[in-house]
Amino acid sequence: MVTLLISIIYIAFISLGLPDSLLGSAWPTLHTALSVPLSYAGIVSAIITGGTIVSSLLSDRVTRRFGTGLVTAGSTLLTAAALLGFSLSDKFFMLCIFAVPYGIGAGAIDAALNNYVAIHYSARHMSWLHCMWGVGASISPYIMSFALGTARGWQGGYFSVSVIQFSLTAFLFLSLGLWKKSESAGEKTKKRPREKNVFKIKGVVSVLITFFGYCALESTAGLWASSYLVEVRGIDAAVAARFAALFYMGITFGRFLCGFVADRLGDKTLIRVGLSVIGAGILCLALPMELCAKIGLCIVGIGCAPIYPSVIHSTPHTFGEENSQKIIGLQMASAYTGSALMPPLFGALTELLPMAIYPLYLALFACLMIIMSERLNKLVA
Repeated sequence: MVTLLISIIYIAFISLGLPDSLLGSAWPTLHTALSVPLSYAGIVSAIITGGTIVSSLLSDRVTRRFGTGLVTAGSTLLTAAALLGFSLSDKFFMLCIFAVPYGIGAGAIDAALNNYVAIHYSARHMSWLHCMWGVGASISPYIMSFALGTARGWQGGYFSVSVIQFSLTAFLFLSLGLWKKSESAGEKTKKRPREKNVFKIKGVVSVLITFFGYCALESTAGLWASSYLVEVRGIDAAVAARFAALFYMGITFGRFLCGFVADRLGDKTLIRVGLSVIGAGILCLALPMELCAKIGLCIVGIGCAPIYPSVIHSTPHTFGEENSQKIIGLQMASAYTGSALMPPLFGALTELLPMAIYPLYLALFACLMIIMSERLNKLVA
């Protein structure tokens, strides 16, 4: 049962990653088709992320009420329906409407699954599971790139991914019995009383700011990668969509490798290594050569690889299993706040400043993560 359940969770993480890179890959073409400014990608991204913040904050209550399995299956269904809505949209306001369920579904899956895996599985499984997110996020730009070369264009790309999501939803609903058995067994384990106000726990604020910085960097890098390659490096939109996938491929490959060393190195070391690699990737991205920009995206992705799963995996150990679901929900909300605010801020800045500030913008969040993660280490030492 345990082996089958972890396999199902792998599939759920692929499902979680599929929609995340679609908007950035489609946007150079999509904004022209809908006759809206390039910067409007930030508006759609902010609405999606706003939904994830709401569902993340409610995750503790909802997951305790309905269980991880049902929350995961139901939320995947919600995102599948939202993606279908995107594929049928021909006006910008329609994208904004369907962005709401899109975000709510994604946030609920993220918080529930991350806490479940952090408690029940080792660091290597957390890395490999987030590698599966990267598989989904890496596949979808190629689906979109192929669709952009057909008559259906970006709408065909969204429709194809929605079909995949509906298929995964059916599989997850069929697996609900396994989740119920696993969670029933887990309820027999006694836990300490939960802290009502988790902000009283040392280090919580630092980890929330670290997550804010991480998701601000990751979402900005992913959303604007294609536009940076098109506007600054002069690459064709369809080609740029494929090369933007290098960022997500870097995350995927990095998490696959981290899984082999995660238990040996530990979460703290992996986070430090990841931040160092991000710095090298941003430097490469800023160099005035087309090849360096492409390679830099991949290196930044590799650096991002261990940070998210390592921070999540360390949460039950650092703050207690009894508090982990609530704190991970707050972490998700903080992370998605970074995703909601920072990519559109970059879009607004590009109305005043050249798109070439992209590497510098990413560097600011890398510095924020370094400062706050080291502060957390001192507080919980």
